[in-house]
Amino acid sequence: MPAKSKAQQRAAGAALSAKRGDTKVSELQGASKDMYDSMSEDELEDFASTDLNDLPDKVEDDD
Repeated sequence: MPAKSKAQQRAAGAALSAKRGDTKVSELQGASKDMYDSMSEDELEDFASTDLNDLPDKVEDDD
C-alpha cells in the first residue's frame, strides 16, 4: 500500500530509519512513532518508497 501524502511518506521514512537502527527511536514523534510501533519493516519500506510526484503535501482524515 503506497503512501497517500508526502507527510505520510516522510513519516514512514523516519520510522523505517529507526527500525533499521540508523535513527534513535527516542527521536521519533507523532505519526512516525506510531508507524514504528505498528508496522513491519516491509510495510514501512513500501510506504517510504512511494514516488512523491503527484502526492499532496497532506491528506485530511476522513474519520
